[in-house]
Amino acid sequence: MITAECDYSTCRNAGRQAADVVGERKEFSWYASCKATGDFVAAIMLIVLTAPLMVLSMILVKLTSRGPVIYSQTRLSRGGRPFTIYKIRTMLHNSEAKTGPRWSTADDPRITPVGRFLRRTHLDELPQLYNILRGEMSLMGPRPERPEFVAQLERAIPRYRERLVVRPGVTGLAQVHLPPDTDLNSVRRKLVCDLFYIAQLGFWLDLRILVCTALGLLGIPYATSRKILRVPSPLASVEIVTQIMPSLIEPVEVGTQMHPA
Repeated sequence: MITAECDYSTCRNAGRQAADVVGERKEFSWYASCKATGDFVAAIMLIVLTAPLMVLSMILVKLTSRGPVIYSQTRLSRGGRPFTIYKIRTMLHNSEAKTGPRWSTADDPRITPVGRFLRRTHLDELPQLYNILRGEMSLMGPRPERPEFVAQLERAIPRYRERLVVRPGVTGLAQVHLPPDTDLNSVRRKLVCDLFYIAQLGFWLDLRILVCTALGLLGIPYATSRKILRVPSPLASVEIVTQIMPSLIEPVEVGTQMHPA
């Protein structure tokens, strides 16, 4: 079981070491610089286009539950650097006051009725566009994890620290393939996708993930859009899974109704 422990210096040092190794790849650094500029421009455009939806969502939250409409939480960015992530609140205010940090579940009683709708449509993630403007996140990349969990996940899962070599994303390859994390096995499966994404990082892969995510928001099943766009599925290859995560010898069958975390 993952409990609330955190060693910021350990997480950050591990992330820096992994980032330094990847930084030696000139082609990686070149695309990463271009990607950062593209993320910034895209975030500005998306903020303008989605502002009415964000305002309406925040009004609904304010009218139906007590507490602030914007929820902030510490996550780890590239190199293990802590940052504050922003979301529209979908749970009861101070929902972890008694339990402490823990993963959300499918039927989590802490989630409000309006919150379930916001999570299903992913409108709660829109404030993270501000994190992109601040250079803390990207549109595509591994989802940022809470520092309370990272140190323990690094000890439990080999290569977990390598997720920290790129900026975390609002969406990513793992999110268009798999549902939110619920246990260590689900984290292992997502790590296979995350490390494959980092190894294959490029414009064409990012574009397919972005379009797949957009189609998912419109109600088109991810399985359909993945097939049309030919989004790579590292979990379907025994060879890739064995190379990245030996503990997952058998390929994982990807479902047809998946939603980003």
